[in-house]
Amino acid sequence: MLQSALRHGLIGLVLTTPALAAPTAEQRGKAFAQANCARCHAIDRVSKSRLEAAPPLRTLHRRYAIDSLGEALAEGIYTGHAAMPAFELGPEQIHDLLSYLKTLE
Repeated sequence: MLQSALRHGLIGLVLTTPALAAPTAEQRGKAFAQANCARCHAIDRVSKSRLEAAPPLRTLHRRYAIDSLGEALAEGIYTGHAAMPAFELGPEQIHDLLSYLKTLE
């Protein structure tokens, strides 16, 4: 009987504990930005970009509709300067990054 109570208790704990939940699209997008963009761009709401010429990600919505960036991300981001790496994102990465960028608007 004690074993059954423990098993049911553990199952309930797993089903109700948010800390054990999978990361959200926004969290995965932020992690992508941290790993791939933060070397030059500010990726949050307040920081300055490390590279002065790199616009903070929070300002992208002023120049582009965030939802319209999906196609550009799928085709790849290429720039004219050698310091920025080229990126080609998959559909899930695009969804996650756009979800995160929307939180910065």
